[in-house]
Amino acid sequence: MSTPAQTGVHAVEQTLFFTLLQLIVIIIAARLAGEAARRMGQPRAVGEMVAGLVLGPSLFGQLFPGLSDILFHSTSPMPVSIISQIGLILLMFQIGMDFDFSHLNDKKNRRAVSWISIFCIGLPFGLGIAIGKLSAPYLAPGIPVLPYSLFVGTALAITAVPILGRIMAEYDLTQTKIGAIAISSAAINDVVGWLLLALISALGASRFSFTGTLTQLVMLALYVVVSWWVVRPVLQRLVRRFMPATGDLPGNLLAVMLAAVFISSMCTYKIGIFAIFGGFMMGVLVHDLPQFTAAWKRSVGSFVVVFFLPIFFTYTGLRTNIAGLDSASLWNWCALLMAAAVIGKVGGAWLGARMAGLSQEQSSIIGVLMNTRALMELIVLNVGYDMGFLPHSVFTMLVIMAIGTTIMTGPALRSQLPRIGHAVPLGIDA
Repeated sequence: MSTPAQTGVHAVEQTLFFTLLQLIVIIIAARLAGEAARRMGQPRAVGEMVAGLVLGPSLFGQLFPGLSDILFHSTSPMPVSIISQIGLILLMFQIGMDFDFSHLNDKKNRRAVSWISIFCIGLPFGLGIAIGKLSAPYLAPGIPVLPYSLFVGTALAITAVPILGRIMAEYDLTQTKIGAIAISSAAINDVVGWLLLALISALGASRFSFTGTLTQLVMLALYVVVSWWVVRPVLQRLVRRFMPATGDLPGNLLAVMLAAVFISSMCTYKIGIFAIFGGFMMGVLVHDLPQFTAAWKRSVGSFVVVFFLPIFFTYTGLRTNIAGLDSASLWNWCALLMAAAVIGKVGGAWLGARMAGLSQEQSSIIGVLMNTRALMELIVLNVGYDMGFLPHSVFTMLVIMAIGTTIMTGPALRSQLPRIGHAVPLGIDA
């Protein structure tokens, strides 16, 4: 006869067994899909996102429902969900560290960046809100129209800086005028996107109460002020004092930084704008400490990308069921969202670049670059889905849009770059 203690141990061991099994499958599938994507000239993240879809109900769950149930439903999904969220916080910390506005020191670039940022945020955001209001009675009955439309608009307006930076490096664009303008515009785009997401989250968490929203915005402003003017100097002094000349990351400094990231995430959670913003904010606070950021990436960065990132992609894939788009009407809405996303981003960036005096060819290339969404898009979608403001069908449509627009970037660049005399490097690994 088993004692309660033995039963409890057995339950823990069983949960651990299936959690480890899920992690093994996720990591291997992500690496294989990532390698396949690289061989096709696509970012590794595209392969990892596709792997997430394949492991979910869209394919694996359809073809092998029994095996899928054993693998993903034999135990609570909570452990993998928690691991995914911790990884996402650390990833947002790394993304915050990567923000670099030094390109804006060039006066010639600032005008172009300003016009591009205005149009490639404003146009897709406006299109998204219009589609949101138009589709709400059909796709989101019972969901408040305003937050639903705002999330659709934000989803169409976002650009993925990390993936864009990698693509630009692979195509030798990082030292070019076009590259400097594109990455600076994308950085501003994402900052505005995160501010919009924080605002929408605050509105949603307060249930659109004026007093509640105002209180949360005041708390958010206080959090930013304290982070920038109190926490930032302390962290920078700690890094400068304890970072050795060898460039290694000391264990004590790593522990302090992890604690700071998690405390910041807890604060933003309490404010009501999701824990990931806390991780992002901490990254921004130390982005101008190159020795620390380089050491972090060497010590921790690869583990975050290889272990945590595929878990997040798979977590998103498990929530996405392409088979759920089971009518011509739903696929028509999906096509409309895809068209609006591409026209809004490419068209908006092209228009802004032309107004800044760039050539048609240069403007087209910048439009192609700004249409990259990938990871950042999935983060926005998961926030909207978790808050209940994006129905499952629209969540699926926007996941398809995120992957599709990112896949377009490589082929479009290979077509457009020769028109401005820029050679496409051999052996692209974007």
